[in-house]
Amino acid sequence: MTIMTPSRATAYYALALVAGTNLVSLLDRNILAILAPAIKADLKIGDAEMGLLYGTVFALFYALFSLPLGRLADGWVRTKLLAITIGFWSLATGGAALATGFFTLMLSRLCVGIGEAASQPAGTSLTYDYFPREKRGMVMAVMAAAIAIGLGGSLIIGGMAAQWWDARYAAGAAPLGLKGWQFAFAVAATPGFLIAFLMSRLPEPRRGVMDGIPTAHDPHPFRASLNVLGAVTPGFHWLSLARTRATGGDWALNIGLLALIVVAMLLAIGWAEAFSPRPPLLLAGIAISPHVVQWSVIGFGAFVIANLLQNLKGRDPVAFALITRNPSLLLCIAAGALQSVINYGVMGFTPSFLMKGYGLSPADTGLQFGLLSAGLGVVGPLIAGPLSDRIGAHRLSRRVWVALVAMGLSPLLALWVYRAPDAGDFYLRFTLYSLILTMWMPPLYAVLFEQVLPRMRGLTVSLYIVVSTIFGLGIGPYAVGMISDARGGDLGGAILSINWVAPPLVLILLVLLWRVERDHASLLPRARAAGEQV
Repeated sequence: MTIMTPSRATAYYALALVAGTNLVSLLDRNILAILAPAIKADLKIGDAEMGLLYGTVFALFYALFSLPLGRLADGWVRTKLLAITIGFWSLATGGAALATGFFTLMLSRLCVGIGEAASQPAGTSLTYDYFPREKRGMVMAVMAAAIAIGLGGSLIIGGMAAQWWDARYAAGAAPLGLKGWQFAFAVAATPGFLIAFLMSRLPEPRRGVMDGIPTAHDPHPFRASLNVLGAVTPGFHWLSLARTRATGGDWALNIGLLALIVVAMLLAIGWAEAFSPRPPLLLAGIAISPHVVQWSVIGFGAFVIANLLQNLKGRDPVAFALITRNPSLLLCIAAGALQSVINYGVMGFTPSFLMKGYGLSPADTGLQFGLLSAGLGVVGPLIAGPLSDRIGAHRLSRRVWVALVAMGLSPLLALWVYRAPDAGDFYLRFTLYSLILTMWMPPLYAVLFEQVLPRMRGLTVSLYIVVSTIFGLGIGPYAVGMISDARGGDLGGAILSINWVAPPLVLILLVLLWRVERDHASLLPRARAAGEQV
């Protein structure tokens, strides 16, 4: 492994590669949004089932594997980890081109989730060791901009590739019998292989040096990563509890939490079946309700979070104390999760809303909406990141104000946007809406990562990913799809309904404003009191 203090040129090259990783990650993840109408028609499924594919199925494996891969990012060579996982999820994306039913497409999506689970923990940790604190708002702005380009690019590439293929082979005889949506997956998979190759040749920076807290080499990162996977995976985690000689109180707490989660899961299934009845899905020859799949996954994910925190308490009590006893960090995670419910619910179905509501073709929707959302997704973070650096370099509360304005105002604008009378008016309104909506991520992330020590950033990103993925990506698209099905396909109304999570989100940010300065100031004293050598 090459250990070095990075030059300015190397730092910006590394940032470009990590941004490219985020771009292809969102490209491969979000392409399902523009292909949804064709997939629904071909596989004979509804909006709720598309929500399962877009959000829930992906979310479970993305969240679960982000934990061991996040731990691996804290101890192994992050450039190698990223190169391997980018190649894996690109192969999985290409595998969707061979999907012939809901089950095989679901397998492709869950493998994409496994691969992409390393992108944020390893990528964020890597860039934070290339750039000093005063530049990290800019770093997060670039990362957010890359995500926006990936989101927009997925719509452009997916819509144009699928429509071109279907037009070219309208008379039949397509190679391998591929439909347009299958060909689009194959196209989307291609750029990831180049990013993986370039990442494999990037030098690894010294961990923690930029923060003045050099971190010792981890002699057994893979063992630690596998231990995390075993400790959080339901069923296997009981072996971990037995191996660590957990107390009777630990066992009672774990089983009690499981019982509460199962009860909540059964109540949610019953409510969903009554609110929006759906025909069963055929999974590996077994007929099962999509609502059972949905809430079983959410319950599984909630138990993973409980297992993670219980395991962390025994394995790394310092990290457990700094995470669970820091209100500002927990508030940041909660705010990001609620905003993810809105973002994923909106972006997962807006292309379908445009095609259904305004009669646009997939290619026109992909090109127009993709370019607009990508451009605004770049501009918003590039305004918010440097702005939060300038006004909040020495006061984190000012960064919170930037996030509060974006996250509080955008749901009000959504009421105006999704009632536009025509596509042109929609795009005009969406311009202001998206510009404000995309400004929340750089300041909130910058606040989040300042709440822990450098050695804990990969773990913190993983925890954030698990919570925001399970409760954001896992619920947002499914909820919009379920509401749309219940209302006879009213996607506009379903998209607007997801913005009702905004009031508690604003309240959380107001409390964060009150707490953030004191919690950040007490980080090092709390770490020393817990036994950390800093």
